[in-house]
Amino acid sequence: MPYTFFVQDLEVKSTLKDHISQHKVGVESVVQVVYEPQAIFRVRAVTRCTSSMPGHSEAVLAVSFSPDGKCLASGSGDTTVRIWDVDTETPRFTCKAHKNWVLCISISPNGKYVVSGDMDGDLYVWDAQTGSQIGSVLKGHKKFITGLSWEPLHKNPKGNLFASSSKDATVKVWDISLGRAIMTLSGHTASVQCLRWGGMGLIYTGSQDRTIKVYTAAEGKLCRTLEGHSHWVNSLALHTDHALRTGSFDHTGKVYENENEAQQFALERYNALKGKGGERLASGSDDFTIFLWDGENTKKPIIRLTGHQQPINLVSFSPDGRLLASASFDKSLKIWDAVAGKFKASLRGHVGAVYQVSWSSDSRMLVSGSKDSTVKLWDLKTNSLKADMPGHADEVYSVDWSPDGQRVASGSKDRMIKIWRH
Repeated sequence: MPYTFFVQDLEVKSTLKDHISQHKVGVESVVQVVYEPQAIFRVRAVTRCTSSMPGHSEAVLAVSFSPDGKCLASGSGDTTVRIWDVDTETPRFTCKAHKNWVLCISISPNGKYVVSGDMDGDLYVWDAQTGSQIGSVLKGHKKFITGLSWEPLHKNPKGNLFASSSKDATVKVWDISLGRAIMTLSGHTASVQCLRWGGMGLIYTGSQDRTIKVYTAAEGKLCRTLEGHSHWVNSLALHTDHALRTGSFDHTGKVYENENEAQQFALERYNALKGKGGERLASGSDDFTIFLWDGENTKKPIIRLTGHQQPINLVSFSPDGRLLASASFDKSLKIWDAVAGKFKASLRGHVGAVYQVSWSSDSRMLVSGSKDSTVKLWDLKTNSLKADMPGHADEVYSVDWSPDGQRVASGSKDRMIKIWRH
């Protein structure tokens, strides 16, 4: 297991003696050396575009890789969902059923299902292997869909339950096998902007009513309301998000024949990432601030993170849960220490609002997509720009780094999906 060592929050890059003399630490003083384990595998930097994949006839609004990184799904303003083969970088299926723009897309943690939500509030479930529609349209929301989140694999290996949030101020939990909503969570008084289905049996929702609500996933009972933001809550993230998204798929590529084996492995991965305490929750808001919460029982934030000058689009924890990235309309990304809640770095380079970010699975790099039509790759070791990846002809609405670390996908207003590789 590789480690990095820090003295006074600065990484020791040479010998300890050289580091101490370089940073003028007194010879008689007590030096506290902090060490952090690093990922045991290394993701290679993606710097070149290996293919531009046309097909959509309107802006690409969402792209998402499957947990094993073998399949890519995209949703567009042309009302279709497309499933792509990432090895050949060609389209596999075009899923047609939506009557309006496809706004959200999500792949189940077992990799079997793709769910898509549109502007009418309708949801469709697709088979990721065949591209065929599963069951009929899931109707219930009265306004457009703002977010989707699956029940974690370690809770349910069948992957038949997911939650959706909508502008109609409700969250619904759906059962694919029954083809209907089994629960409606209606505590918010304004549009629900984002949601997360946590690994401890809780559903977290963020709303334009400036609150975050925490529900039990089993009964749909409201546990508590988290208050503090003075404007809309735009984005939520859990420090266990990577384990929840990838389930039993890790960098070794091991495949489990048995659902129970996969569930057990997913549980071990989740517990290892979660650590001894509860899940940590981050919320980003239009009030330019981020709050860190203890997701288990407290109603007060651990810390308030300030520094952005405009609304925050997205917050995202690194796969190891140690860092937090925030993307904002102020054209910058900021990196925070997710444990101590300290500011670490500002990543500047975009000349337009930063819409989305996605982490490499070893937590060493980050990609961002922006209004300025570029994708940028950042090195978190040096907190600097590693590569500029131009090529899109218009705003980049979505980026996703495949969990296996091999490639990045970006979707743009120019109707194109680009695949970036080493």
